[in-house]
Amino acid sequence: MLIVAAAWLAALLVFASFFMKTIVPLRAVAMASNVAFISYALLGLRYGVFGRVYPILVLHACLLPLNVVRLHQIKQLVAAVHNATDESVVRSLLPYMQTKVHAEGTTLFSQGDAADRLYLVQYGAVRLVEIGRRVGVGEVFGEVGLFAQHGRRTLTAVCAEECRLAEIASEKVLELYYQDPRFGFFLIRLVAGRLLGADTAELGSWA
Repeated sequence: MLIVAAAWLAALLVFASFFMKTIVPLRAVAMASNVAFISYALLGLRYGVFGRVYPILVLHACLLPLNVVRLHQIKQLVAAVHNATDESVVRSLLPYMQTKVHAEGTTLFSQGDAADRLYLVQYGAVRLVEIGRRVGVGEVFGEVGLFAQHGRRTLTAVCAEECRLAEIASEKVLELYYQDPRFGFFLIRLVAGRLLGADTAELGSWA
């Protein structure tokens, strides 16, 4: 009987959904199961059991458009993550950051210190002592220590001149990392860029 086949197909699709490890395939299988359950309920009209299965029709008729909308939102989010520029991501961080002015010669952190914040240079420059690198306006630094195994600074950072820095606490960085895929992708690109652009002596060059 077609109604039995539809019921088994719907059940198998629900079972298969538990094996989906990522959201897009999960939503696709969920939509297929919605269609199968709707078909099963409509076949109840043919076999005279619609009165017993119409709640299934109502439920999955509501779930199907919801899954369609969620799948569309996920695809939009993936596109937004890939198209997001570093500048736009940094701008989105500013509401969560505190701005401080530091005098020339101020030590922001020393090698081995606990990494407790991320920095953005708004004006001035910061010198990474051990490697003699200057970090200028618009550059982000301090992310490597946040994600290091023991959460320790790999270098010492000193203000090479008076500078204004936007700072964000490590707890907020991790919160945004998990909540905002654009920011998470930005940090991955940032760290990967550091490693790919550094020689062996500079692998920790951004503290």
